[in-house]
Amino acid sequence: MRDIYVVTHPEATHHLEGRVGGWFDSELTPRGHEHAGLAAQALRDRIGTGVPVAVFTSDLRRTVQTAEPIGAALGVAPVRLPGLREKSYGEGGGMPDPWFRERFVPPPAEGERLEHDEGIAGAETKGEWVRRVYAAMDQVVADPSPTTVVVTHGGSVTFVIAHWIGMPLDALSRVSFRVASGSITHLHRDDYFHNHTVVSLGDTAHLRGR
Repeated sequence: MRDIYVVTHPEATHHLEGRVGGWFDSELTPRGHEHAGLAAQALRDRIGTGVPVAVFTSDLRRTVQTAEPIGAALGVAPVRLPGLREKSYGEGGGMPDPWFRERFVPPPAEGERLEHDEGIAGAETKGEWVRRVYAAMDQVVADPSPTTVVVTHGGSVTFVIAHWIGMPLDALSRVSFRVASGSITHLHRDDYFHNHTVVSLGDTAHLRGR
C-alpha cells in the first residue's frame, strides 16, 4: 500500500504583486504561512505520528516554507528536489503579468504543443517541464516509505498526478488538473488490485473560513 499527499504551496508574494511565478523565488505571505500550518495539521491528523513517512519539496522558497511546518509536524526533514519546481518562464519570471501577456504565444489547438515556443526568452517548453517533473517523481516513488508528502506548485501538480496514474509523456500536451493554492491531493495504491487511485483532488477543507 502507498499513500502520496500532494500539497500545492499557499499564497505567495508574487500572487499579490501580480507577477509571474515560475522560477521567480517569491515567498509565502503571512496568510500563506498560516495556510501552510493548517496543511501541516491536516496531514498530521490524517497520517499520524511515529509512522514511516518521507517529505519531498520543490527547492523554491515558497515551497520550502510550506514543507517546513509539514516536516516538523510529521517529525521528518523535507528533501529538496529541484525537479518539482514550477515551469521556468525564463526572462518572464517575476515580471508583471501585463508584460508577460503581451509577449506570450499560446500553443496551437492542433499540432505541436509539447515543444511549442511560447515567445519568452529562456522559458522551458512544456515538454522540458513535463520530463523534469516526471524524473523527480521517479525519485519520489523509488523511496520505500509507505507514506509520502510532495510539496509542489499549482502548475507542476498536474504532472505529479499524471505520473502517478501512468499517463505517457505524449498525452500530456493537453492534460490539466486545476487545484487551489494550499490544497491537498491524495493519491493511493492498494495491495489488492494495485490500482493507482486519485482519492481526492485539491482538497481545501482544512482552509475553510481562513
